[in-house]
Amino acid sequence: MASFDFPADLLALEATAWQAQQQGALTAKQAADVHEAIGAFAKQAELPRLDVEMGLKRAVRHPEPGAAEG
Repeated sequence: MASFDFPADLLALEATAWQAQQQGALTAKQAADVHEAIGAFAKQAELPRLDVEMGLKRAVRHPEPGAAEG
């Protein structure tokens, strides 16, 4: 899978939503905000939305060892 250079605000948005999901506290607004931000990034970068979403989830949920945190 391709690696993306995600902006810090998108990484933070996904990280916050992921933490809330793990705690059983994810709201519909949080999920919608992440969904919208992923779509906007994908459109701006001219990339398939699904690839962007999968890459973002991987970056937040399974960071590479030694990767700097945003």
